[in-house]
Order: sequence, then structure tokens, then C-alpha cells
Amino acid sequence: MLIPRRLTEQLQQLSKFFPVVSLTGPWQAGKTTLLRELYPGYAYVSLERPDTRLRGQEDPIAFLKQYNDRVIFDEAQRFPDLFSYLQGMVDEDRRPGRFILSGSQNFLLRKSITQTLAGRIGIAKLLPLDIEELRDAELLPPTYQEALLLGGYPGRIDLNIDAEPFYNSYLASYVERDVIDLVSAGNLDLFQRFIRTCAVYSGQLINLSRIANDIGVSVPTVRSWLDILEQSYVVFRLPPIFRNLGKRLTKAAKLYFYDTGLLCYLLSLYEPADIDRFPQKGALFENLLIADAMKSFLHQGMDPRFYFYRDQSQREVDLVYEKANLARLWEIKSTQTFRPRLLETVEKVATFWDRPTETYLLYAGEEEHRYGKSMVEDWRGVRWRR
Repeated sequence: MLIPRRLTEQLQQLSKFFPVVSLTGPWQAGKTTLLRELYPGYAYVSLERPDTRLRGQEDPIAFLKQYNDRVIFDEAQRFPDLFSYLQGMVDEDRRPGRFILSGSQNFLLRKSITQTLAGRIGIAKLLPLDIEELRDAELLPPTYQEALLLGGYPGRIDLNIDAEPFYNSYLASYVERDVIDLVSAGNLDLFQRFIRTCAVYSGQLINLSRIANDIGVSVPTVRSWLDILEQSYVVFRLPPIFRNLGKRLTKAAKLYFYDTGLLCYLLSLYEPADIDRFPQKGALFENLLIADAMKSFLHQGMDPRFYFYRDQSQREVDLVYEKANLARLWEIKSTQTFRPRLLETVEKVATFWDRPTETYLLYAGEEEHRYGKSMVEDWRGVRWRR
């Protein structure tokens, strides 16, 4: 079953204006499926195949004469010279939608794009399914515990694959495909241990020294490995808000996983009851919704400029989004029962802003209503808008 993706509209718009369109995202997010469905008249070339890549490297001019228009180059980062040749081709002919590039290694694609195709390329990102996509496809589970375990990888959901075989294979393939050229062979086992350690600290302030001590590597190594995880869309860092609110604010970012199915697997959580017994289940619920905000904005072609707030008085707001004339603040709680005290912190922090604010409580209950200045919302109905 093909699950409709909200990024479709953004890709269609980009291919009307740019000669080259780039689609990045993690392995198994559905990039190839989406592109082949959206561009049925385009040739498809997988540069992950060694024989295809070798033909391109040995005679790139002849290779590109064969594929000189209306073509999808998949895993384009594996053929870095391609970008320089495409630059010359699109400078001669700027017709929109000529080339579609996709890949799972954002660090390599971004470097190549910056060096050769800046101003000639439209960029989009496809991540695992967001809550709205699951809801529209009638695939969203009834409880947040089940949603956490399900995650958002279309292939797993479509084929109903159990978590253990899917994520075990996923991690092995991820290391072999995306990490092996970036981490020395002797450190690959340590790198996998690093991924599991990151899961333990999900939803917490990032402490590089503590993680380094847990694994037995240096702080620079942890910093480098965290960059790899982030640039390959496994994790993301949520920065603290830095604007002057008259308070001393924390400076460390918080760590989250894009896919909660992977997060639960790394924490050995396989059943809803496992989550109920998990001491940090509130952090898991928070991860579910903050990751969803990030995915939803990217799938709508919007810049996900989200933050969190924490001051010296330990007042904390889980998620903040600022516009020029408005700030939105979300408190996220895994409780199923609404209590007015749940809104006390977010409404207090809202008074520190010098512009209009909207405050929300996202929780695991089913009632949706306005209470005082705030909206109380069921997580299943969440819709993230600019």
C-alpha cells in the first residue's frame, strides 16, 4: 500500500522552478518510492550499484549523455563528480525539473551542493511518517504507547514487520552503508554502542563528557559521531532559545530521535506495558511529539525553527516556535488526566515574551478544550502550522 506523503506538493513546486531538485532523508524513509511515483516518466539510476557508479566514473561525459534530462539519480552522494558535471549542464539549459537527486547522507550531499549547485537546486527532506500522515492513512494507533513502538518507517508499517528483525537489519545496513566510510573499522562496534547510549539520554540535555565516559572515547569523538547521527537523520538536537528574556537560560541542546520505533528498540521496549513501566516514559512521549513537529514542518517545506526554554529557576517549556509577531509555547505531558496546574509553567513563561503568545498543553487524554489562556489538545489530533 502506498501511503500518501505530504511532501509531494513541495516537491512538485520545486521541480517547477529549479533545474535540479534534491531529496534527502534517512534510509527506509520512502524517498525512492515517492520519487518514482511522482516522476513516472523519469529514468531511474541507482548510484548505489557499483557497476553503474563505475560506468559514470570511467566516462562521465558519455554516462551523462545517456542520462541528460528527466532522470532520478538515487544515492547521488556516492558519485561526487556528478555534481560538477550537472552544474555545467544546467548552466547551459535551466529548464526546471531536469534532474532529481536523492540520498541518505546529508553531510555529503550538502557539501557537494554548496560547492557546485548553489542557486540551481531546490532542497527537500523526507523523514519517517508524521502523525498527520498516519492519521490520514488510518494507520495511527489508538494509544501513544503503540505509536511510540510503531515509529514511522513506511516499509515496516506497510509489511507489518516486527521491531526486532526490522531495526536489527536497519542498524546493520545503516552502519554498512552510511557510517563505514566515516568511522574507522575498529570503532564500528563502539559506534553502535554510542547509538544505544544516545537512546538512554534521549530527551535530556546533551552532556558530551558523560557520554564519552560511558563509552570510553574522547569528547571530540563523541562530537564527531553525534554529527554523523544528525546528518544521517537518526537524531536531532533541539537548541535552547537564546533571545534575551531577562533570565539566565541554559546553553546546552537536548537530544531526540526522529523515529521513536528505533528509540524504543534501542531501549529494549517492545510492548506497551514496557513503556508504562519505563521510568522515563514522559521523555518518550515528549520525543514522539517534538520529533513530529520537526517532521511535519519539513514535510510542508517549512523551516523547523523550534526551541525549548529552561531558566535558572528550572522553569521549562518543552517546545517553542517563534514568528516575527507571535510565539507559540507547548507543554507536553504523558498524563491522561487534565489538571489546571499542568498549565502553570507554560503560562508563566509566556509572560516573559514581548510579543503575543499562544500556549498549549499536548497530553495523552482525549478531551480538547480551552482552559483560560491555553488550548488543551489530544496528541492524536495535533496539527503543526507555521
